[in-house]
Amino acid sequence: MLQRKALKQLDYWKAHKTTQALLVDGARQVGKTSIIEEFGRTRYKHLVEFNLIDRPDVLRALKNANTADDLFMAIAAFAEDDLVPGETLIFLDEIQACADIVTMVKFLVQRYRQYDFIFSGSLLGAELKGIRSAPVGFLDSFTMYPLDFEEYCWAHNVSQQALDEVHAAFRERRPVNQAVHQRLSDLFHEYLIIGGMPAAVSAFVADHNLQTVRLQQRSIVNRYRDDISQYAQNLNDARAIRRIFDLIPAELNQQNKRFRITQIANGTRLSREEDRFLWLADAGVALPVYNVDEPRYPLMLSMKSRLFKLFLNDVGLLTCMCGMDVVRNLVSDRTDINYGSLYENAVAQELKAHGFDLYYYKNNMIGELDFVIEYPHDRVMPLEIKSGKSYKRHSAMTKALHTENFGIPKGIVFAEANVETTPTVDYLPIYMISQLSKE
Repeated sequence: MLQRKALKQLDYWKAHKTTQALLVDGARQVGKTSIIEEFGRTRYKHLVEFNLIDRPDVLRALKNANTADDLFMAIAAFAEDDLVPGETLIFLDEIQACADIVTMVKFLVQRYRQYDFIFSGSLLGAELKGIRSAPVGFLDSFTMYPLDFEEYCWAHNVSQQALDEVHAAFRERRPVNQAVHQRLSDLFHEYLIIGGMPAAVSAFVADHNLQTVRLQQRSIVNRYRDDISQYAQNLNDARAIRRIFDLIPAELNQQNKRFRITQIANGTRLSREEDRFLWLADAGVALPVYNVDEPRYPLMLSMKSRLFKLFLNDVGLLTCMCGMDVVRNLVSDRTDINYGSLYENAVAQELKAHGFDLYYYKNNMIGELDFVIEYPHDRVMPLEIKSGKSYKRHSAMTKALHTENFGIPKGIVFAEANVETTPTVDYLPIYMISQLSKE
């Protein structure tokens, strides 16, 4: 069983909730079901679980429920474990199949507060935000993502002492112990191939067979494509959304990495396609990184919602979609290949998993900053991601730091290097992206 940070979030909910149910969402295959099942088995004496897609009989009964009492009676009728007050977790999986249940949560948790309720759903196709009314105050929620880099290190039995060394070096801005540095650098390069999807990580940990990993990744990519076809509102939407999804690797390989709407269909405008892009983002399949007019706090005020780069939710899936030649080059450690898009995708998913909103900045006079984030104490921090040896060449960051009205005192360059510092720029090893936190 892979160790996941989401388990701590579940424990926090259990310890601090009053009458709140919990909704855990996220893209397919990120590990929602397995972590909730582990939580139910280890924290409760009884677990009543239904997958509403696999159990059409349960789904029909729940859809016919008109009141909280009807709903609980249906759960009790099909339960295969005892419903014991104070000792039972009720887990309804694939809740998007019957999203109206969420509107009844308020009455359910008030009427049956002796039981704990967790709902889980994937945003693919049937968006949970479309429910008629949200039970404010009666439903907590969080989103799960693929394994972040630290969780990937846990899967490979990296010692806590080694991880503590990285954390201390980040905090003190000093070089990481060389043996630890080499170990985590190697793991990060591996992470670019394997990614964080639990099935792919488990397969690789089991036998280090990249062919098995590829089979797992292809299966997930194909499932995403099938879901687009199944759940998009109409055939034209399905074709356009699949076209966007399939184009992500090619667009990221462009110099500016921005999506060109003309690649989807001739004569289309972004305003007509915006919902289709957002469908992928809401499903958790893609991560949009929005452009800002200027890198000043708060970034949202200068966000351009129709100018963005689109990354995949998992770098391993991106590498898979790029083909085996990319995998072979990474395994061979070729230094003459530009892996910029892979590095930036890994950074985007790491930042997203750590709670950061995703922005970048581009200006004809200054250039492009790969990412700009809001750091603690209302600071804007520019991030540059370098996959090559010339990581100290960063003209855009230098110009931004010298633009007085931006008020940016320092930037970070993540690169293939150990820790180095200057008065205005910190050069950090690429794996240290795992140390950035909103807290």
